[in-house]
Amino acid sequence: MGTKATIHPFGDKRPDIHESAFLAAGSVVTGDVEIGEMTSIWYNVVIRGDVAPTVIGERTSIQDNSTLHQSPGNPLIIEDDVTVGHNAILHSCIVRKGALIGMGAIVLDGAEIGEEAMVAAGALVPPGKKVPPRTLVVGSPAKPMRELTESDFEDMRRIRREYVEKGQYYKGLES
Repeated sequence: MGTKATIHPFGDKRPDIHESAFLAAGSVVTGDVEIGEMTSIWYNVVIRGDVAPTVIGERTSIQDNSTLHQSPGNPLIIEDDVTVGHNAILHSCIVRKGALIGMGAIVLDGAEIGEEAMVAAGALVPPGKKVPPRTLVVGSPAKPMRELTESDFEDMRRIRREYVEKGQYYKGLES
């Protein structure tokens, strides 16, 4: 399938990547990074675990051109079933289970995105901001707009499912 992902240690830390995870060509993973089962890391994603750990749960998708990093001593934690849209930046934050980070969103140090919350495309979640569970935040700085609806959750589940399926499809092409 062409070029593979680039995986490097940093010092004595090596990425720990579950065998079922898909890492697209052009993605880069370095240092203290853990990637869970059936997670997909898409084209040109950069995940650097060179100053603190990055933990990415199961069935999570980190979409094309996203950047994941940390500040010294401040880990980046992305729980299970999270969708991170294209061109997002996540830095030393916590993204709880089932959340969706929109395309081009930026989530900064110490911010916490609640379970099943949605950060709108292009939103900026400032340092230390706590986004409540099941809430849509929009803008720069991000502010709550409304509670999410069952229709929102259905769409989030569909996106999650499709990315797990696509990741496994592409992983099969590598075999």
